[in-house]
Amino acid sequence: MPNEFNANDIFEIAVKIEQNGAKFYRNAAEQVEEEKHKKFLLELALMEDDHEVIFANMQKELKDEEIFSTAFDPDDENILYLKALADTRVFSEKKQIDKSFKSILSAAIQAEKDSIAFYLGMKELVSAKLGQSKIDNIIKEEMSHIKLLAGKLTE
Repeated sequence: MPNEFNANDIFEIAVKIEQNGAKFYRNAAEQVEEEKHKKFLLELALMEDDHEVIFANMQKELKDEEIFSTAFDPDDENILYLKALADTRVFSEKKQIDKSFKSILSAAIQAEKDSIAFYLGMKELVSAKLGQSKIDNIIKEEMSHIKLLAGKLTE
């Protein structure tokens, strides 16, 4: 029987990904020398903090049927699996040899793309009655970061 996830599961992971993103941007800010780049990266970290709050609030607004799981999972293995994915695939602490601002932005864009790909894949595993449409809200938030990062990269 395939695993079935609900919107609540995805929002839990979204919060974790935002926490990882904020940590990534704060660490990156420590690696760059130019003050304007530090400031930009710290602003991105604050945006991730804001997204964490937004996603937590969206999670609180879910209807009972979007939280309910029909899968038997007494050990919460589904959510542990999702958390492991979030920690190892999106904003994971990879060794980054080039610590230039451009390289950091490129890594950030890739992480944001990875998060969107993750959410698109998860959306397919969440049925409509369990809140599939709510995942689009997360994807839209992540897409806004790609636009911002890409604009900064082309400056």
